[in-house]
Amino acid sequence: MKIEIENREYELIKNYKDAFDKDIFTEKYTDYYYDYDYIVGDIAYGKLRLKGFYDEKNKKVNKINNFKNVDDYIKKNCASDCKHFILKKSK
Repeated sequence: MKIEIENREYELIKNYKDAFDKDIFTEKYTDYYYDYDYIVGDIAYGKLRLKGFYDEKNKKVNKINNFKNVDDYIKKNCASDCKHFILKKSK
């Protein structure tokens, strides 16, 4: 599923427990996330939290924001079995 926001296009590549809501995402999305290759959103206690990640080929990547570590991020930093989604920036 393709998502367009602020003239940027993303592909919804994971939508665990039907977590993605475009209206709520749009409220949280800022220019801070423009540069990231992926945006992960998790919902706990009724609140959406966003985190940006880079593809491992991106020169700005480091251990904390490397997309290959996204599963660890979800396991360690998100509520157990929480709703979450992943958006990938379209090139």
